[in-house]
Amino acid sequence: MAKAAVSFIVLSFLLVGLAEVKAQAPAPSPGGPVDIFAVLKKAGGQFGIFIKFLNTTQVGNQVNIQVNSPTDGMTVFAPTDNAFNNLPSGTLNKLSDQQKILLIQYHVIPKFYSFEDLQTVSNPVRTQANGPDGKTYGLNFTGQNNQVNVSSGAVETQVYNPLRKDPPLAVYQVDKVLVPLDFTADHPAAKAPTGSASSTPAGKSNDGKNATAAKEPSPAPNGAGKMSLELGLVTGILVFCMGLLS
Repeated sequence: MAKAAVSFIVLSFLLVGLAEVKAQAPAPSPGGPVDIFAVLKKAGGQFGIFIKFLNTTQVGNQVNIQVNSPTDGMTVFAPTDNAFNNLPSGTLNKLSDQQKILLIQYHVIPKFYSFEDLQTVSNPVRTQANGPDGKTYGLNFTGQNNQVNVSSGAVETQVYNPLRKDPPLAVYQVDKVLVPLDFTADHPAAKAPTGSASSTPAGKSNDGKNATAAKEPSPAPNGAGKMSLELGLVTGILVFCMGLLS
């Protein structure tokens, strides 16, 4: 009888501890993980080309991993299909695979910016695009009368109201492809090997690191540690009770 009472008391303490472990575990994000592809597809079918490039360059996967991890969030500028179709003929075909990655990364900022933030942000704003020369490509923003324009140095366009505005991911529609100045025919770097620009024009900052392809960051913890702890507690309960009753 005494052994059974002791077992019950110990079992109660262990179960309370297990409940506290579960209570301290982070709750899942409402509505499931954030997905850049789902945001763009929900916007009405006008971002098919951008979605394709997000897929082929793996930049979309990179965005999804980062916004579902403990980071500063992400901001994406999504050109419409018309924006891509209005590029000079052959523009995309002339790009190497590395340049295509850089082009799509140039539309991604590794930090969450609300529409209000973009009106007062300090320029240039660093993007995910990095050249082999170690320089990070940046964008310049100007805001006035509740309107925001974004410039690459070669292209300037208006930033429209967000397709998604809640942290950790903001997605804004733009009606022009943000082509880096280095990609334009009248810029000296366009005649040199990819990424060999020797100057830092508007739309480029110097605080980047080398990155020749879109690399996925390490995924955030997926709860395996919590499950292991719970199994350990349950196993401890069973072993202890069996010892008392034997």
